[in-house]
Amino acid sequence: MIGYNCKYTPIELLRAYGGQPVLLDGEETDFELAESLTHANLCCHAKALIQQGARTEELALMDCCDSLRRTYDVLCQESHQAFLRLVDLPHDDGTCARERFKEELIRLGEAYGAYRGTAFDRSAFLAACRESVQPLPEGPFLAVLGARASPPLLELIQRGMPLPVVNLTCSGSRGLEAPPEGAEEMDFDALMAWYAGALLGMIPCMRMASVAGRRALTIHPRLKGVIYNTVKFCDFYSFDYAALRRESDLPVLKIESDYMPQPAGQLATRLEAFAESLFPNAPDRREKRMETRGLYAGIDSGSTTTNMVVINEKKELLASAIVRTGAKAQNGAAAALAQVCGQLNRRPEDFTAILATGYGRNNIPFATGTRTEITCHAKGAAFLDPSVRTIVDIGGQDSKVICLDEDGGVANFIMNDKCAAGTGRFLEMMARTLELDMEQMSKRGLAWKKDLTISSMCTVFAESEVISLIADNHTDSDIIHGLNKSIAVKTASMVSRAKGAGPYMMTGGVARNQGVVQELEKRLGEKLFIADAPDLCGALGAALYALEEN
Repeated sequence: MIGYNCKYTPIELLRAYGGQPVLLDGEETDFELAESLTHANLCCHAKALIQQGARTEELALMDCCDSLRRTYDVLCQESHQAFLRLVDLPHDDGTCARERFKEELIRLGEAYGAYRGTAFDRSAFLAACRESVQPLPEGPFLAVLGARASPPLLELIQRGMPLPVVNLTCSGSRGLEAPPEGAEEMDFDALMAWYAGALLGMIPCMRMASVAGRRALTIHPRLKGVIYNTVKFCDFYSFDYAALRRESDLPVLKIESDYMPQPAGQLATRLEAFAESLFPNAPDRREKRMETRGLYAGIDSGSTTTNMVVINEKKELLASAIVRTGAKAQNGAAAALAQVCGQLNRRPEDFTAILATGYGRNNIPFATGTRTEITCHAKGAAFLDPSVRTIVDIGGQDSKVICLDEDGGVANFIMNDKCAAGTGRFLEMMARTLELDMEQMSKRGLAWKKDLTISSMCTVFAESEVISLIADNHTDSDIIHGLNKSIAVKTASMVSRAKGAGPYMMTGGVARNQGVVQELEKRLGEKLFIADAPDLCGALGAALYALEEN
């Protein structure tokens, strides 16, 4: 096995010398080895590659960027591969670049053949080249674009989509042209000249000088949407994503990976919400109840609270519950169900349908269907106020901005990543530091006198900053105002990135915090519509879907 890192790697040439190329693109649970060999701020993919490369006896690496050159240097000094080669990759596909790349390919082939003690096998080479011609699906499909995506990430994406998903990332969009007629009789130098051109003539990655050809990835008539992946702290594909949003009308979902296992809840929510936006009228039914009993419920299983709403066929609110989720989603759901059954004096089997949403939606045994909280918040908001065009939802675990179209459907959404900054959890931790409860936090922030600024949004660093402010004898009202202001700044920035516009609605438990609401209204320049029970918007939307789909 010979490991490689890049779609421009001449894997057909390596096969012709008896090699078995394997793309090193896996995730790592930690970067302990890589960070012991180089600095911690190196690209996360490069760190993953160092660790996987150290476990691989044969390596052929392309010098795609500075991080990959650093990877090669580290492996040269700290590892002991039987074969290790860095291949110089030109930045364009002009005549001089092709000639230079041809010579580089010949040198690689000679070195690998000498290492293995094998000669060039023309038949194996041409067969491998023909196998690399990859047709797209015959029917509608979705594409993963952008930076390389690990196999677990691709599997998660493919599992949650309603259409076939094609990997067209920088490591996946590898389609060679077919070998020319008479390739069996071409001399080796001419064959390598064709091969160099075929490799450099592929749809370019973002490290190439000219990337205009990348638009070929997004103009296919059967392409129905794009999941765009970027690797954390890598700028190349952030520019490409911006250009795609500017130049294409395709539905696009942006995600980011760091070559470590993804938090399944957030990513699954994004992917499912994207699928729901593509096919808004495709319900997820677990079990169709045959009898109609006239009770329809939505249950929103969040990280902090589990919220439940019951409506009838006239869409009238009959009962609701807000309970702590606790350690298990099932327990919080059972408590919410018991509470609404008590209010109605009914039994669980009296419900026609119960649709679940939120992070725990797939762990509620009595639910008859599921939808993401993105589409459920949109449904609930449009029902409460059809004029709303942007929802700001700050819950216990994450923050979301959801933009609505004129019909109340999801036009766009963004969520925070892997971080409690600006969420209910952030406020809870700050309240604990200040020895206050959440109701006190909500009111005391309105009585501030000194305009303090909390510079860090990281929960850990912000807590240290708050402790320092307490030590400097600042009042809790001033400190809370600083925290409210920092949340409002972060949230307003998310609204701007999502291109949100008024009228605005705020949902989630943080909507009960008057100080945060006041500061956010200042930055948005508009009043926020807040329902009497802002926690229940997602559950209400789920109940409405339960009614419509049964």
